[in-house]
Amino acid sequence: MRLLYTNLRRGALATLLLAASLPVARAIDPIGIPGIQAQKLAPYVTSPQPIVEKMLEVARLKSGETIYDLGCGDGRILFSAVKNFGAKAVGVEISPALAKRAQQTLESQGMQDQIKVIQADMMSVDVSGANVVSLYLMTDANEALRPKLERELKAGARVVSLEFKIKGWKAAREETVQVHNHPYKIYLYEVPKK
Repeated sequence: MRLLYTNLRRGALATLLLAASLPVARAIDPIGIPGIQAQKLAPYVTSPQPIVEKMLEVARLKSGETIYDLGCGDGRILFSAVKNFGAKAVGVEISPALAKRAQQTLESQGMQDQIKVIQADMMSVDVSGANVVSLYLMTDANEALRPKLERELKAGARVVSLEFKIKGWKAAREETVQVHNHPYKIYLYEVPKK
């Protein structure tokens, strides 16, 4: 199953197909998130490091700003934001195993003052302190998050999304980046004045 995530650019689709073939009570993804709903909205698919760097560059992340990574997985966006851009970072991850892994990494690197990892459902975490929000979620999750982002983010905040658009929002910038012979789409949105 792990190979699906690393070898298929759209590994999420394979996960959904597998999950759909299992009885609901037994549908558990490889990292322990129960149920098909978690797989549908935010399956765990890692982003290649060059894509992480490009997302942060497209988002125009600056030193001293705060980025929230919703569905932070192993924390690679958090670590790049701090190390390469001088930002502060908050990661939100629903999987206890992934949140623990990211927490252990930040502690081993002595980054407790720059990075915070919250093990929670992203819908329950206040993102009003974010200058930038990064997403690698499926379209349905982006759509579900949109009202929350509109309500909580301040004017001028940026939202950068890998692969999936945010319905109802117009991207300020779109980039296609080729990595490992696959094109990745990056969408940048800017929160307008209210």
